[in-house]
Amino acid sequence: MTDWTTADIPFLSGKTAVITGATGGLGYETALALAGAGAIVILTGRSDAKGLRAIEGICNRFPNALIAYENLDLASLASVADFARRFAASNEQLDLLINNAGVMALPKRQETTDGFEMQLGTNYLGHYALTAWLLPMLRRAKAPRVVNLSSLAHRSGAINFDDLQSRRSYRPWRAYCQSKLAMLMFSLELQRRSDAAGWGVHSFAAHPGYARTDLIPNGPGTNTLSWRVGRLLQPLISQSAAEGALPTLFAATSPAAEPGGYYGPNGFYELKGAPMPAKIVPQAKDFAAAAMLWDVSATLTGVSFDEIAAAA
Repeated sequence: MTDWTTADIPFLSGKTAVITGATGGLGYETALALAGAGAIVILTGRSDAKGLRAIEGICNRFPNALIAYENLDLASLASVADFARRFAASNEQLDLLINNAGVMALPKRQETTDGFEMQLGTNYLGHYALTAWLLPMLRRAKAPRVVNLSSLAHRSGAINFDDLQSRRSYRPWRAYCQSKLAMLMFSLELQRRSDAAGWGVHSFAAHPGYARTDLIPNGPGTNTLSWRVGRLLQPLISQSAAEGALPTLFAATSPAAEPGGYYGPNGFYELKGAPMPAKIVPQAKDFAAAAMLWDVSATLTGVSFDEIAAAA
């Protein structure tokens, strides 16, 4: 695993992949690699113009790529459900779902269409609902995989069930860390529930380390001392978006990736490097909290895995 690269991705002909937030950054690099391996890749995002440019870029690299773009706004449960309906209407099964899209540390509290705090709603709740809606298509595939993007920031996260939407107190980084902890807890809980219910879905989590993407320049605090110091050190402690996508691609495709696993870079503090098993902090392993988060998510979104599985 130490030297794992995109050259190690197996041939994926006939496999269908959906990637959220795939019009740039990590999602684009993930889509590019999967398309190059022969997969049918569906890029999703909020900007049709960016989607078309992404397709053009991938086709320039791989003229025979089997790719398409679909509009999907994870900050809208209606958009999530609509995408799932469109996908189900034209696809029998789904082999790979990569829940990649995200927003980071918005300076001021914002809300999604459904009234959720924006980071929790976009980074986590939208992906929870999307995965649930796509469960029937995942179950029809052979050894389907779901990869959920977490972050090193999960290590500082805590699930505040008393103020989950940060209405009483909003701090940008605290809300971001909570959302990324929620993604990791969701990934681990999904594997437990899949095993218990016999869904056959293999769940993984990954993080990119410190990858140079638009997510960071577009975040808050770009005039702070810590930001300026970080920019000076960036060449030493960061990696490209293509390198940052490797843990996701390993989790998505490698026979060595273990269901329920979490993968990140193998360098200092997991900032950069080739994929390896990543550190999971104790709060992410709290089974009771994960079960509570799952139930709260079902209530907030109105989407139940069990009901969707039973109706399929």
